[in-house]
Amino acid sequence: MRTRRWMVAVVMLLSVLVLFNGCGAKGDTSAKVSANAEPVVAQGPITIATSFYPIYIFTLNIAKDIPGVSVVNMTEQTAGCLHDYALSTKDMKNIENTQILIINGAGMESFMDKIIAQRPDLRIIDSSQGIELITEDGNENPHVWVSISKAMQQVQTIGDQLAILDPQHADNYAENTAAYLAKLEAERVKMHQVLDGLTHRDIVTFHEAFPYFAEEFNLNIVGVIEREPNTEPSAKELAETIEIIKQLKVKALFAEPQYSAKIAKTIAQETGARVYTLDPAVTGPMDADAYISIMDQNLKILKEALQ
Repeated sequence: MRTRRWMVAVVMLLSVLVLFNGCGAKGDTSAKVSANAEPVVAQGPITIATSFYPIYIFTLNIAKDIPGVSVVNMTEQTAGCLHDYALSTKDMKNIENTQILIINGAGMESFMDKIIAQRPDLRIIDSSQGIELITEDGNENPHVWVSISKAMQQVQTIGDQLAILDPQHADNYAENTAAYLAKLEAERVKMHQVLDGLTHRDIVTFHEAFPYFAEEFNLNIVGVIEREPNTEPSAKELAETIEIIKQLKVKALFAEPQYSAKIAKTIAQETGARVYTLDPAVTGPMDADAYISIMDQNLKILKEALQ
């Protein structure tokens, strides 16, 4: 028995190392459970953990009102992007009694080796599997959930894989997934109806969270203020961004509610562009409708900024 457990742990660790070998790692993109695909065998309640905020909101909808199934979020909301996030003792305690962990994937969670080392029995769902990733400077951008269409793909993957891992509630997951996808589709249609007809399409964003959003709605990101949050641009980079904004007559700069808008305001003073807030949905209310509410607010902001 001890030998068998050791072999399972090694196989799972190797699987995760392949899947998460740096931000740009891209293995088999078919939709499947990324580690330990055996169904959960539980005599009591099942607890599902999620890696961070948007994945929590998606899963909250998928597991809604299922008897004996609960959802917890592993990381603090202060964690916007998880590239360099260091897991705390509290984070690890949050997954202590969980059977399933759902992650964004695509290189977002840089701490998976630590989790697998401590919880080799944990079933892991990579919600980004099957999604074509945008590559920038040789790195694959993991911010797939910011596109509502790709968020819908993630929701479908989570629902399908939870049904595999928890087959006794498979019908519940399928029903909840379909209901949430219908809500997301209604929001997606509404957003396209407004944004597809905008006159101005050039924007400057705060950091690289919005390429998938821009791709979906045919917006042109002509400048990025901070490539990574809390790393101010150099004087040369700042001057180049200001010059681009002036040349293209960009009307809108988009800061993010999770970070200071100081640099964006400086650029606005130099160019005459206005600063708006665009939310990548990495923090917010811990309720099931939060993602759709955030996207709806983004729609209103973009309509005001770009018409």
